[in-house]
Amino acid sequence: MLCTLSKRPFYALLRNTLAAIGLTALFAVPALAQQQVLKVTTIPEEAATEQMRKFGPLTRYLERTVGLKVEFTPVNDYPAAVEALVNKQVDLVWFGGFTHVQAQLRSGGKIVPIAQREEDTQFRSVFITQTGSGIKALTDLKGKQVSFGSQSSTSGHLMPRSFLLQAKIDPEKDFKRVAYSGAHDATIASVVGGRVDAAALDITVWRKFVDEKKVDTSKVNVFFTTPPYFNYNWSVHVDMPAALRERITKALLALSMDNPEGKEILTLNRATKYIATSAENYKSLETAGRSAGLIK
Repeated sequence: MLCTLSKRPFYALLRNTLAAIGLTALFAVPALAQQQVLKVTTIPEEAATEQMRKFGPLTRYLERTVGLKVEFTPVNDYPAAVEALVNKQVDLVWFGGFTHVQAQLRSGGKIVPIAQREEDTQFRSVFITQTGSGIKALTDLKGKQVSFGSQSSTSGHLMPRSFLLQAKIDPEKDFKRVAYSGAHDATIASVVGGRVDAAALDITVWRKFVDEKKVDTSKVNVFFTTPPYFNYNWSVHVDMPAALRERITKALLALSMDNPEGKEILTLNRATKYIATSAENYKSLETAGRSAGLIK
């Protein structure tokens, strides 16, 4: 009898303990396991069809390495990419340096840059013109029609404008007309078509067009290349679960030119490899934005 009575509290305790463990396990399921889709977008630095082509292989790679379905959706303009991440409508965004800064300011410092191309540590912009235009230097742009890319573009607007101001050239005062093409490929087309006299854009897009023979350098070519600066990165919201952020970062940093999959992705993204980055790398762009009057 004593033996029977002694077992009852033990089994009751065991039953309650197992129930508590079950509840603990239920509530301890990481957010990563609950998330089914990783939503990705990019600033529209090129046409939507080119974005889909460029990021398609990366989307499939992330699905395999991160373990989630990946949805890549282009947006219409640079501010839309900023708002999408700030409002957590997407999880991962390819930003230019300036759009990263805008997202940081818009979110109150809640945007985390996780990776950048090695090339983005020493990025440059180029100014192009028709070879018979007579434009040989930045000072020759006075009185001319000049195009930038998107107003929120780092390499297509902010930094070219910043270097113009350093050269004592104020676009609004010194140019006959200031235009905004909206994207780097459209910028090239505006010079090729003679709609503007000169334009500024991302050096890697220019090199891609030259390499793919999409532009005839005997007719349109570079007359000025800027000094280097930090540029693009992959960014996430600070509220992303740490485990998911780490898996995405690890996947990006693992891409290598030494295997066919990595080579395809990196080549499409105009990169040799991805490296870790931090918010500190983009502070100088915020300073440039304020000096150029693009950040109030």
